[in-house]
Amino acid sequence: MTFSEIAAIFFGTLALVPTIASLTTFDQWWIRGFDFPRLQISVFILAVIIYSLFIYSFEDTWQLIITALLILSFIYQAIKIFPYTVFAKKQVMKSLPNDEKNLISILVSNVLTSNKKYNLLISHVHNLEPDIVLTLETDKVWQKELQILEKDYPHTVKIPQDNLYGMHLYSKLELEDIQVKYIISKEIPSIHAWVKLRSGKKVKIHCLHPKPPSPSEDPDSTNRDAELLLVGREVKENDQTTLVFGDLNDVAWSRTTRLFQNLSGLLDPRIGRGFFNTFHTGYPIFRWPLDHVFHTSDFSLVAIKRLKSVGSDHFPIFIRLNYESFAENIQEKPERADEEEQEWADEKIEKANPMVRNL
Repeated sequence: MTFSEIAAIFFGTLALVPTIASLTTFDQWWIRGFDFPRLQISVFILAVIIYSLFIYSFEDTWQLIITALLILSFIYQAIKIFPYTVFAKKQVMKSLPNDEKNLISILVSNVLTSNKKYNLLISHVHNLEPDIVLTLETDKVWQKELQILEKDYPHTVKIPQDNLYGMHLYSKLELEDIQVKYIISKEIPSIHAWVKLRSGKKVKIHCLHPKPPSPSEDPDSTNRDAELLLVGREVKENDQTTLVFGDLNDVAWSRTTRLFQNLSGLLDPRIGRGFFNTFHTGYPIFRWPLDHVFHTSDFSLVAIKRLKSVGSDHFPIFIRLNYESFAENIQEKPERADEEEQEWADEKIEKANPMVRNL
């Protein structure tokens, strides 16, 4: 066996690991971590396939098997990310609104607590004039620096924290029935409220920032998954015009986020339009979408874009939506969660930290 063949076997085996891991239901951070870089994994698998085609003679059965597995693995990864390419069917229709009273615009920004470039975020807010600004990882220092916004954003919810899970909500639109909840952990807040559009229509909002699965944060994805699934179920049960947004510390194509959509019935405006990768600003090759805005099918999309860096490890994301009740009769909702998915959600929620499950 030549060195080239040994290299092909090594890289071929390595390239199969992410797909095999993704097919399991284990929650360990290093397994769930393979959910994030699917585009990068796909490129790596494709490179190994091309290399193998030049190296293998295909006279031995094992060479055919490894190559076939690599091709299947590439197809699996490609299927996962395809909906977030411009070649896929759009889940949310484009809108040309004629009544500004039904518009709502949102800017979501994980600012990174240690970041001192406050003026960059403030500049985005002044330029885009969103109706709602949600900041994440904000502490008392950030709260003080962002006071300048309160002249235009009189409705606020402030939760300054030093543990990277502070959260601040600034709104031009009136907020009602504001609740700060700690769904899974007393360290991790979330904001739930009604926002009143200029037309008078009330919209339920959920602002989230669960912990990611990582060696420094949470050893597995159970708590993160449970928080998303609990909110998803609440959205479905209440059947109200709803927006869910924030840094969900999960990618759009993960099993958990797909189940969240199936449970809640919420739409993702990125489907058919692109990845809109928001993390990590410092590594152009390794980026994926962690910051999200999901909405009920009675909203259509006016605009969505990733904004320039504000000095954080996350890019901000901006979206403008148009409420039009007839849209829910036109737009196709996600598939409803089947019995197996419901059982998986039950298991996730049961295993999660039960301390403050107060939805």
